[in-house]
Amino acid sequence: MYLYTPDEIDRERAHHQAVIQGADNLDVKRIGNLGELAFEQFCREYLPVEMWEWENEEAIRRCNAESFSGHDFEVFGYEIDVKTSRDVSAFRPANLLENDPDDDIIVMVWHRDNEDALILLGWERTETLKSKVRTQDAYSGEEPEKLAHLAARPMNELQDLGPNTAHMNQKPQNPFKPGDRVRKAGDDDASVAVVVEVVPPEKDVSLYGQTMDGEAVSVAFPNMLDDGPGNWREIHPAKLASYCDDQDIQLYTYKHTNLEYAENPFTPGDYVIKPDYEDPDLAVVLEVAEDGDDDRDITIVFCKHLEKEFGEQTYVPPAELESRCDEAGIKSYSYGHDELSFKPQY
Repeated sequence: MYLYTPDEIDRERAHHQAVIQGADNLDVKRIGNLGELAFEQFCREYLPVEMWEWENEEAIRRCNAESFSGHDFEVFGYEIDVKTSRDVSAFRPANLLENDPDDDIIVMVWHRDNEDALILLGWERTETLKSKVRTQDAYSGEEPEKLAHLAARPMNELQDLGPNTAHMNQKPQNPFKPGDRVRKAGDDDASVAVVVEVVPPEKDVSLYGQTMDGEAVSVAFPNMLDDGPGNWREIHPAKLASYCDDQDIQLYTYKHTNLEYAENPFTPGDYVIKPDYEDPDLAVVLEVAEDGDDDRDITIVFCKHLEKEFGEQTYVPPAELESRCDEAGIKSYSYGHDELSFKPQY
């Protein structure tokens, strides 16, 4: 068995995709999405990347509606459906077949009430489930009242369905997640970018006409995001891929080893605080000095001053913010970037 612990990005995407899907029962759909994410993580780390495919990968990553494929995954040529439930009686052979008799294999995932952890219990061939149901009906009669048969083969035996070249333990090396601020490695003049998508390694990513060997990361540049219809800084990073897809905001794809975390991650429009204050006021970055040697390279304005001047509708596109503050006579303050911290507003 394997324990899967969804992070904040996983939970947000699982829920938002369920909303976009228009599910009648959001809880059931969200939990089903988390079950697929759990099995996808297992595949990424333990099965050859070229021998499996997740049908709903892009739909969940970009929070789009699914195409209603008859199965969730294809592994070694087998059609696989993932069943996720808090009620383990759902994994009895007859119950599994009643809900999904057509796929080749069913993977069983159990989840805790608060959805903070899921356990991949195992898997079973549909034909084996049918045989077990027939055997129970013909020879066993009714099962003991206090003891019910649950069908499951260990997860690591799934590897045995593939060729003997299949290998285990190939954990992805990509360190980035949506929302991270990065820049091109080794380029002092590179612009700060925002990680939007971490593209799974099973995807054949082509850069400049050549297939890339390694894990890819798609980023967007803040000035392009600023041109969108809304304030993207109020959108959870898990939903940035959905936002960019909906608004046709261009993404740029890099091999993850060609990126590094930005030493100075701030750009105009970012919400920040000075964390060493006991009760810090929320501020917005007004300007980032191009000269990295300046100790006070970030200029900010406090939101309470914007509210006093502009009322409750304080959002001003970052490209216009400096001139609007100058016209209104709003005082600005300068700090070093290492004195400030992000204060997300989603």
